[in-house]
Amino acid sequence: MEFSGGHLIWISAWAISATCFTEYLHYLNIYAFKVPWLPLSVVATAVSFYIGFKNNSAYGRLWEARKIWGAIVNSSRMWGSNVRAYINDYFTTDTYSEEEIKAIHKKLIYRHIGWLYALRSQLLIPTAWEHINQNKMIRKVTERRMKTFGLGLQFDGVTVKELREFLPDDEIDELVKYKNTATQIIDKQSQELKELRSKDLIDDFRHMDLQKILNDFYIHQGKAERIKKFPLPRQYGSMSMIFIGIFIFLLPFGFVTEFHDLGEWGAWLSIPFTIVVAWVFLMMELVGDYSENPFEGLGNDIPMLSLCRTIEIDLKEMVKDQEIPANIEPTKGGVLM
Repeated sequence: MEFSGGHLIWISAWAISATCFTEYLHYLNIYAFKVPWLPLSVVATAVSFYIGFKNNSAYGRLWEARKIWGAIVNSSRMWGSNVRAYINDYFTTDTYSEEEIKAIHKKLIYRHIGWLYALRSQLLIPTAWEHINQNKMIRKVTERRMKTFGLGLQFDGVTVKELREFLPDDEIDELVKYKNTATQIIDKQSQELKELRSKDLIDDFRHMDLQKILNDFYIHQGKAERIKKFPLPRQYGSMSMIFIGIFIFLLPFGFVTEFHDLGEWGAWLSIPFTIVVAWVFLMMELVGDYSENPFEGLGNDIPMLSLCRTIEIDLKEMVKDQEIPANIEPTKGGVLM
């Protein structure tokens, strides 16, 4: 009801009003609004195909975004495991204590956790075509949904807190000044590997292997940014709502014409059928509309905060950290973020 309750109100009001108006004209023997069902069914078929295409495209964007974050989870675990296995003092003549080696492991792994939260924060920055930046009514509804489900993720302060926890103090002020902090964090990791190679703490083969994982992070980030910064083409994203509006406007007149032949009260039976059919078509449109942007901080989004926390727990356990955070639990309404 939170998602469609308001729409049911105006759909019901329109179905009742249109039926009353048509029946009043029939009472006056005026049949100007007698709409045959055949052309209306053609419109319904065309709208169905159009919405089906849009929903398939929107679901493709949503599912690709989930696969990207699944790849980030896997690559992050590889990074933590390989850092601990590859970086050691086997190839150097200098002497390093076990604590020093572990400190290097922890620094690289913690910096990566910082990258996760920086990427999440960047993907939540609203774009011009997302709901929060549309007309005043849609913006107010979007803000209310963020508050209702405990989302408000653009302003949750998680990123600032996590970056200060996971990035060294001498790096954070520099990194947050960049326009793309996540990109620069990966570059910082790369420069760190270069320095470790110069100290013979990794050999050439292991250096290249670790750099390949960093390159994979660039690929994952680029794929996510591609979805974020390029919308579903607006000729598909916007026109479907206009077609739905035309169809719902005509629908009660077509139904009244058909149901009127059932008897004296037949026309009034068209009202619940009009409401159901209009609601189904509208919900198909809304499902696609709220699936095409999977990084805008709404309840249908990719649960980036939960995935970041899952990776954080896995990596902290690898370095035997004593302060392991709890998993992110679903908010009220069953929304996992």
